[in-house]
Amino acid sequence: MIRATEIRKGRTILHEGELYVVHDSQHVAKGNWRSYMQIRMKSIKSGQILDVRYRVDDPVETPFLESKEMEYLYEEGDKLILMDTETYDQIPLEKDVIGDGIKFLKPNERLACQIYEEKVISAELPNVVDLEVTDTPPAIKGATATNQNKDALLETGARVKVPPFIEIGERVRVDTRSGEYVERAK
Repeated sequence: MIRATEIRKGRTILHEGELYVVHDSQHVAKGNWRSYMQIRMKSIKSGQILDVRYRVDDPVETPFLESKEMEYLYEEGDKLILMDTETYDQIPLEKDVIGDGIKFLKPNERLACQIYEEKVISAELPNVVDLEVTDTPPAIKGATATNQNKDALLETGARVKVPPFIEIGERVRVDTRSGEYVERAK
């Protein structure tokens, strides 16, 4: 059990006997009204999205989740195939579990997965990944005075803004949470 104020985005909770993943959590305090937690969560079983209010001191039940590292192998239709790095079992995973981070996912990438009753319910990419630039416009001579970023297409199909000195074939480090360029990969 946790208090409602400890609910964060990505956390898995039990609500009315059903498993939900928190998509958004916001603490609301209005004048002399009692403060509360406004939670938007998605049912793992049905996919239904609920908006729920908890008082700040309400107890919220959390399930026991097993954490396991898995490796992304390939995409098959609307599923991603993951491999358990210990047993080498292959497990299908719905694409929407990863969300927007899927555009930075490449084969052999390691994911931190949460498992509940033998089913993968969440998967997180590393905070930063190194990807190769496959297409970007050439640098314009003398344009270094204005530090304007340019678009770059990465090996996974994602588009990010990079500094003008980045060229095709270079590897760049990208933050998977924000989708922004961090630095050149070494």
